[in-house]
Amino acid sequence: MNRRSVLKIAAASLAGAPLAHAQEIKPGPARQGRLKQSVCRWCYKDMSIDDLCRNSVEMGLVAVDLVAPNEWPTLKKYGLVSSMVYSGATIPEGWNRKENHDRLIKEMQAGIERAAANKLPNVITFSGNRRGMSDEEGKENCILGLRRVSKMAEDANVIINMELLNSKVNHPDYMCDHTAWGVAVVKGVGSPNVKLLYDIYHMQIMEGDIIRTIRDNIQYLGHFHTGGVPGRHELDDTQELQWRTIAKAIADLNFQGYFAHEFVPTHDPMTSLRQAAELCTV
Repeated sequence: MNRRSVLKIAAASLAGAPLAHAQEIKPGPARQGRLKQSVCRWCYKDMSIDDLCRNSVEMGLVAVDLVAPNEWPTLKKYGLVSSMVYSGATIPEGWNRKENHDRLIKEMQAGIERAAANKLPNVITFSGNRRGMSDEEGKENCILGLRRVSKMAEDANVIINMELLNSKVNHPDYMCDHTAWGVAVVKGVGSPNVKLLYDIYHMQIMEGDIIRTIRDNIQYLGHFHTGGVPGRHELDDTQELQWRTIAKAIADLNFQGYFAHEFVPTHDPMTSLRQAAELCTV
């Protein structure tokens, strides 16, 4: 199972039964620091959601990204939220094609309504792959489509986040693969509730200059993902980025969204996650 598989499973579960009531467990003290740290569910696919939630609470995390709706009651039980949820589009099939718009609008509406009903802040979306389309045409198509759902997001107090991904290593042909292109889409939509999910791992591969890019565009960024470069593994001394420095730069900008760890551990998973949380507590 990889991230694409998780998104497909989450999409299928959107039409499932209403969330069951769960007895809430009082969360432990949030990790001291200025960033709201989260963790991506798919990176710990072999761990039960109960175990992941329990460990997350113990290490002071406050949320879990990309959790299927049928697992949301467990998050609630532990006092956590799903800080990024699925809303319909897939990485290769997104807003850059007009023929997708009517379907994506229905799926986005369902995703926004479900997120709002459960007081969840963010939904994820994607540009889609180029498949021979120019970036200019794709940009205009994304703007047209996202404008049609931006008012829904504003009314529901939910942020739509289009993710920046690399097309060099992991997602060949993906269109939203540079910050400038993504920012142009967000500016074109013109809504405070349409932003970018800035994945630091992916953007280091595509363009580098991470801190300056974040500083210059922070008003257009709604969410962050981490991941060691190269390899998308632990945030340790095998990687080329200074993660504590990056975390401090984001915190210094008074960023109020979530900073979610999305790396695949190669050592003991919870030890690696705890070390990442400690490193990014600034």
